[in-house]
Amino acid sequence: MTPASTDRSTTGVGGIDGILDAGHLAGLSPAALAEEFGTPFFVYDLDLIGRRVEALRAVLPRGFRIAFAVKANPSLAVLAHLRSCGVGADVASGGELETALRAGFDPALIAMTGPGKRDAELAAAVEAGIGVITVESPGELRRLESIAAATARRQPILLRLAVTDDAGLETVRIIGGVEGKFGMPLETLMEAARAAARSEHVELIGVHAFGASNVRDAEQLAAHVSELVGIGRRVAAETGIRLRLVDAGGGLGIPYSDGERPLDLARFGRRLGEMRARWDADEALAGMEILLEPGRFLVGPACAYVARVVDVKGPDSAPVAILDGGINHLLRPALVGSEHRLAVLATDAVRALVRTTVAGPLCTGIDVFTTEAMLPRPRVGDLVAALDAGAYGFTESMPFFLSHPTPVEVAVHNGRAQLIRPRITPAELLDRQINPDW
Repeated sequence: MTPASTDRSTTGVGGIDGILDAGHLAGLSPAALAEEFGTPFFVYDLDLIGRRVEALRAVLPRGFRIAFAVKANPSLAVLAHLRSCGVGADVASGGELETALRAGFDPALIAMTGPGKRDAELAAAVEAGIGVITVESPGELRRLESIAAATARRQPILLRLAVTDDAGLETVRIIGGVEGKFGMPLETLMEAARAAARSEHVELIGVHAFGASNVRDAEQLAAHVSELVGIGRRVAAETGIRLRLVDAGGGLGIPYSDGERPLDLARFGRRLGEMRARWDADEALAGMEILLEPGRFLVGPACAYVARVVDVKGPDSAPVAILDGGINHLLRPALVGSEHRLAVLATDAVRALVRTTVAGPLCTGIDVFTTEAMLPRPRVGDLVAALDAGAYGFTESMPFFLSHPTPVEVAVHNGRAQLIRPRITPAELLDRQINPDW
């Protein structure tokens, strides 16, 4: 691994590739942020998030909509800013639905996806009047029909197609016909579609499939959209419904390592534009909308996780730096085996680069960010930033492990930093527990 470039925010597509620029985070001094908010902390550049939304929107042809995948980052202030940017929300639980509503999203622009929806969650979604619910199984369809029947609203739905996943996390998933956790095989989906088309309580408007995760290949992403539209057309033809919406999911990727190329947005947009032209010439598809659900693409590069070096040991040529935060706050490196770019945010003279191990404070061998980063020789008190931490960072952490304080979250907008999630101490967590008086 190489040290993170200090000018990443000026590279790539339209200056939208990173929060770190010339040693500053979102234009502010890391030392000043640490002094004001303490460490560890997550810091978000809301203006960069807005630029990433606009960069994606600029390449999309007519009839494409964006719904942010809330699972990538459910911070209330981040969601409120995304809502102000004009995107919708994709939620996968009742808690995410409540968060999106509190952030001010128009219910008509909210889609609910995900397996295992409880009846109370489905009822809350119907009651809120959200735009569409993705149905994962015939059983869920029956439960939703019963819930919708008790209201005066006919709930719009999509049916989710099952996909194969032959290689695990963050790899290509190909549309297929297998029974699994997500969605339905095509044959089962067709049976559910015929039942839904007859229903007085749900309104089948299209199909959904999540085709991939963290993909930076424009052709692959476009091919998934094209294939799913073909399946949607078949469903509409065999059930007599009008195909109104195809939800192609997320999957738009970002680089996590130096040398990885970002998604070619212009090429992605050209491929989608070519498909849009063909669809507009097809009476069955001319009025169809496409929903994209990006998560990490919009927020990942706009955030850094910052922790302080509390100990340095080992030889000068191969030091081990121990931080005051680790996988309890940023689990992704250990969970998927993918390192984040690291930067030592030092303000003194340039130091020699040495092969460095960077680890957290937890009593487990997996609490390691890297074992071979070429970084400026660390010193106690240094600040270290893990970049591209805006998606599956705080939200995917395990903050209760070993009873450390939680990190704070800070947002920067128009040059001003503001606390958006305060630190929770172990004492506060203990106050919520009960020691029974037997």
